[in-house]
Amino acid sequence: MNQKAYQVAVPGTIVVAMVAFLSIFFFANADISLAASHTKKTTAVARTSAVEHTGAQIKQLQDSLKITEAQQALWNNLTQVMMENAKEMDALTKERAENSKTMNAVERMKFHSQITEARLAQQKRLIPPFETFYTGMSDEQKKITDTIFTTGRHGKKKLN
Repeated sequence: MNQKAYQVAVPGTIVVAMVAFLSIFFFANADISLAASHTKKTTAVARTSAVEHTGAQIKQLQDSLKITEAQQALWNNLTQVMMENAKEMDALTKERAENSKTMNAVERMKFHSQITEARLAQQKRLIPPFETFYTGMSDEQKKITDTIFTTGRHGKKKLN
């Protein structure tokens, strides 16, 4: 009797594990609200590119940090890398949009891997100019930057 239970339990456990594993990939990119409403994202959201978003972030950071003339060259180096990264991400996003209807599951997984690798490479390119810029900041600017990176707030609200 124990052997019969074992013969049923082991294959059942394997099936459940496989379903759980595969569901990670399915639900990782699911947009439940989009699926439930059967509507597309608004055109305002669809039009926002990584370049536009990055430009807005740069402006917000510049306003928050009050970049000095002496820091301008370091700031320009940093923002140049930020904009190059955004242009690269826009190109990848455009590629996906063009090919998404014909991609199968394996191609989608490979594309998501490509995006992840691109983001990692971008982060690695961004760290040296950011570190150089951060080193040249005043203590007050460093405090503001640390707050922004910790909370996502640009000095609008005080920390608790």
